[in-house]
Parts: sequence; structure tokens; C-alpha cells
Amino acid sequence: MLSPASVPKKHISSETYDEFMKPLRAVLPDSPALVSRGDRPLKLTFGHQMNALIYYHLFEHESARDLIQNLREDDFAREHIAPEEGISRSSFSEAVNHRGAEQLQYVFQELCFLSRRIIPRQYADFGEVTLIDGSLIDAVLSMYWADYRKNSRKAKGHFGFDLSRGIPSAVFLTAGKGAERPFVSQILSPGHTGVMDRGYQCHRLFDRLQDEGKSFVCRIRNNTRTEFVAEHAADTDTRIFCDALARLGTPGANQTEKPVRIVGYRVGNAKYLIATNRHDLTAEQIALIYRLRWDIEKFFQWWKKHLRVYHLIARSHYGVMVQLLSGLITYLLMAAYCRKHYNEPVSVVRLRQIRIEIRNELRKSDSEITLMLVKELTEKILYAKN
Repeated sequence: MLSPASVPKKHISSETYDEFMKPLRAVLPDSPALVSRGDRPLKLTFGHQMNALIYYHLFEHESARDLIQNLREDDFAREHIAPEEGISRSSFSEAVNHRGAEQLQYVFQELCFLSRRIIPRQYADFGEVTLIDGSLIDAVLSMYWADYRKNSRKAKGHFGFDLSRGIPSAVFLTAGKGAERPFVSQILSPGHTGVMDRGYQCHRLFDRLQDEGKSFVCRIRNNTRTEFVAEHAADTDTRIFCDALARLGTPGANQTEKPVRIVGYRVGNAKYLIATNRHDLTAEQIALIYRLRWDIEKFFQWWKKHLRVYHLIARSHYGVMVQLLSGLITYLLMAAYCRKHYNEPVSVVRLRQIRIEIRNELRKSDSEITLMLVKELTEKILYAKN
């Protein structure tokens, strides 16, 4: 009789999954070290934590419990995702809620740099443009830090989105009623242009961004007090009805110290007033840049729906940030893979195709390995009898 140790082990794999994860594996070795806070070694390394979180997003698991069960029972997940000794739900929860944010932030930034080299730029005439917006995340009442309204808990993610390449570029997290404007300066780099809705209108912010060498394209309220410094003739054949230089706000109270450019345009019966310090672009280009702000809304909608990012598996502020970062990293891996293999941006069609290819390869690999193991085991039995 053969001993259990003499029975060959199955090793299944997927070329598509390995290719999908290749950019991550290139940056992981240089990420900050994750060390144990006590004397005992970590049961779950950062590599295992990262793999499990991406696996959660990529295959749309319904909960942490669903993910842990999959890591225990699925041959591929048990071999390639989970640590060798397995992982408990409590160990996974402890890791997500208390460890890995610094390492995830590093990986996210490195993958952003990598994606910028891979993905060709659109709208090159506009320079480096970052769309800026906040997104609310439904929370549970036990998440006391996620203050929003009475008997309602929400967190808020503050995001930057690279318009030219269609990828996220920055993220911060606050309670649901947290202010959005303080993060604009942190999201933008000198020489970049931030595109914002009228909720970000702040005359001190406009002055500060100009002092920092940063640009903005921000919708302002139509009733904003305006002191015109110079006006340019608007082209009556276009939707532009205003192109002027002005100071915004009330003198002696909240007026801008530096004049800003005001571009007004119509869409149907609606009027839009845009404040900017971009004087190198035409009024039509300014209007177009603001209309492209909708791209970040489309990103939020797609990201939440298809990668289950807002289906929380963490409750602490730290843990929600870890989940947001892992979701952004999964999206960047998708963007790099789609560009390399299809020369296309991210889409649900390609996401489904990747999932199907991985599953097909795993089934094929499992079948081939099973046949090989049966043959090898048969040979061992015959040898043992002789």
C-alpha cells in the first residue's frame, strides 16, 4: 500500500492570472517591510494579504466569509493565494483592519507610475489634468468614526483621477461629512490642473493653488459676486457667452487676491460659469475640460459595481482605507493588462473575459494534472506490486 506522502500533489495554474499579477509582483519586493508587532512571526504576510484582497475584488466575492471559504476549499486559491498553513477569518480581519496600508500606498503609487508609461495619453494639449471628486460609502452604525447624519453612517473617499490615461491617481478617506477642499492641494502636483465641481469653490483655495504653481478648472455658482478686470469678445457662433478676467467674492471679505479667468457657456437652457487660471487654452477647451469631469463619475460607477469595492469587509477607518487601496490596485492591474493585451481601456467585457479565461485555464490545468497524476499513481502501484 502506498503511503500518503508517496501520492503526487496537484499543482494547478493559470497563465492569464500570472500575467495579470505580473506588474504587482514586480513592485512587491521593494515595498516597505511589514513586520510583526510582537515576538511571534506574522501568520499572514503582506504578499498574502495583497493577493487575497485582489482575489476578493477580481472574482466579486460577496463577503469576507465567502472569501475565506474560497481560500480554504478552492484548489487554486489554496495553493496560490492563501498562506501554506491556511488563514482564519479572524487573522484576515486583523490584518485588513490593522496592517498593510503603508505598503498598499507604496504599491498603488508604483503601479500609477507604471501605468503612465504603458497607457498612451489622451488630450495631450491640455497638459496633466486631474479630475477631483468625493464619493460616499455606506457604513454601518457601529462605525462611529464615519459620522454623517443622525442615525446614518457614511465614509467619504476623496479621489484624484488622471484624465489623460483614465486611471485613479490619489485617494484619501474621511467621515461622510468630512470637507473635500482640504485635499485638493494634496491631490494636485505643481504644474497639474485640477478639475472640480462647484462644491469645491473656495476663493482662498484658488489663491493658494496659484501660489503653489497649480492650476484649476472649477465650476462656480452663477450668483457669485464678480468684479471684472478685463473682458474678451465671445464668439457668438459657439456656446461660449463669457470669457473674462475677474476677482471673485466680496471685497474685504472673501475676494480673491489674484484675478481668475471666467469662462461661461450654455448647454441647452443651463448656464455654466467656470473659474480657471489656465490662460493658454481657448474658452472652448476650458468648457470641454470641465465636461470631461464626468469621467470620474463613470469611474466611480464602474469601480463600485464590478469590483465590489464599496461592499465593506472592514469596519475601521484603517481597514476601509486598506480596502479602497486594494480596489484601486486591482483597477490599475486591469488597466495595464487591457492596454498590453487588447490595446484598450478597462471595460466590463474585458473583465469578464479575464475571469472566464482564468477559470477555463484552471479547469484545463486541473484535468491535465489529474490525468498525469492518475498515470503516475498507476505506475507507482504497478511498481509496488512487482
